[in-house]
Amino acid sequence: MNDTILEQLAAVLESRKRASPDSSYVAKLYAKGLDAILQKVGEEAVETVLAAKNGDTQQLIRETADLWFHTLVMLADQGLGPADVLAELQRRFGLSGLVEKASRSLNA
Repeated sequence: MNDTILEQLAAVLESRKRASPDSSYVAKLYAKGLDAILQKVGEEAVETVLAAKNGDTQQLIRETADLWFHTLVMLADQGLGPADVLAELQRRFGLSGLVEKASRSLNA
């Protein structure tokens, strides 16, 4: 598996911006606005943490998928997509996490 599914999903999410809110869950989220999208991301993050804490691997996978999905909706709402995040991960690849975090403090 590769990042193709992320790009395919991003294309569908982009198309939902033009869809009627009555036609899809994502179109309805877009119609409700950024606050509703952010609320869903927050809810899914909490559910993901709880699934990890409970040690249920299948539930953790499902909740992580929900979190990633809603994060992609949030990115699309902001005119961004998985390629933007993957490029940032690529930029960080091979850097010590401590070095990368310190560089953010210097640039702030």
